Amino acid sequence: MKKALTILLLAASFFSCKKTYEVLQPDYATWALFKNPAAIRINTSARNAMEGVYNLKTGTDVFGELVAVKWSYAIRGGDTSFHVSGFFGKDVAWFICEGKRLGDSILLNGYWRKMVNVETGIMRFVINQANGANKILSANPIIDSGSITMDGVFGAGQDEPKVAISFTYDRKLNKSPAPFEILAHRGGGRTSDLLQVSENSVNIILKTPEFGSTGIEIDVRFTKDGVPILYHDNDLNLRVVQKSGLVGPIENYTYDQLTAFVRLVNGEKIPTLREALNAVLYQTGLTFVWLDTKYIGSLAPVQAIQKEFLQKAAAAGRNLKIVIGLPGKDQYFSFLELPDYLNTPSLCELSIEEAATTNSIWAPRFTEGLQADKVAQVQAQGRRVFSWTVDVPDFVTQFVQKGNFDGVLSNFPSSVAFNYYTNE
Repeated sequence: MKKALTILLLAASFFSCKKTYEVLQPDYATWALFKNPAAIRINTSARNAMEGVYNLKTGTDVFGELVAVKWSYAIRGGDTSFHVSGFFGKDVAWFICEGKRLGDSILLNGYWRKMVNVETGIMRFVINQANGANKILSANPIIDSGSITMDGVFGAGQDEPKVAISFTYDRKLNKSPAPFEILAHRGGGRTSDLLQVSENSVNIILKTPEFGSTGIEIDVRFTKDGVPILYHDNDLNLRVVQKSGLVGPIENYTYDQLTAFVRLVNGEKIPTLREALNAVLYQTGLTFVWLDTKYIGSLAPVQAIQKEFLQKAAAAGRNLKIVIGLPGKDQYFSFLELPDYLNTPSLCELSIEEAATTNSIWAPRFTEGLQADKVAQVQAQGRRVFSWTVDVPDFVTQFVQKGNFDGVLSNFPSSVAFNYYTNE
């Protein structure tokens, strides 16, 4: 009895002292210069000219030696917003900024974050004529090493940014001849990483290009009344959703019930598969979707939706790939029952033999290692190979820069983007 009481007291002490971590995205809309009515949007050629690998001159102790700078877009409410992102080599750090032209200068205004902890803050840059704005804004920009310098400041949290950071253009972003997929897990980002939007939501799909993603993996389940939805876990729990009174397997509820009573951690509703694919197709530049089938049952409904959206993508002139994921034997055998399965784009996490049988992309788990011989064998058959889920920075570097994979799935796509774009 005394021992049990001691255990209870220790447990109570632990949970009462347990720290709750959160990341409050800084409000960076306080820069008066950036809000100047004369500041206008940066055009396409200028955005393209700014992309590249830069050497840090100051700020190396916080962010590392290199940064890969890349633009992305998302369409919300019919309005297209552009953001420039920087992917650093230290602590899975990144920045995301809006950009404007003010006279002969370029202004970048946003925030930074480290994914290995909760550090964040405001970040701002100015590129004036002397530092390359004249070249960036010219009719036909020609950018070479040393021709652009981004001088800026950053701060901690909501503090006014005062710490100097500066980096200079070195070279173009690496882009291999064959497409390399930077795949974001759980729709583009993991709720437990304290992002401002929830995993497997439409909001994270629109956000993830800013993290460097070229594609996403999404988790597909079915509601009680047969509606395909995005949801990772087996049941409703506080890791994924807000407290609602509903508990148990998500398949126990109709879609109307989930829509009425359940919200994801950051307030979004659970989206349908069609809503997610609509967002990918019509609101982002993402080029790859991995449908991770989390349920056991017929894959025919998913195949039908896949076919529908591949046709829509072709009609829209989009080179969008959508594959049905086969994570286990149940899904594998269900896939073999589909009509025309050999011509249905798919991805198999099982053996190379089973991936060959289904004519699938082969996707071995990262714990199997680089497997150079097997990777080469599959690629010689004209099929691609992805690795999943690679998160540890040293492993990301190894798999992206030393491996021969055609894509990497990660909860930290910005780390994959840094290693891919800076690789020489």
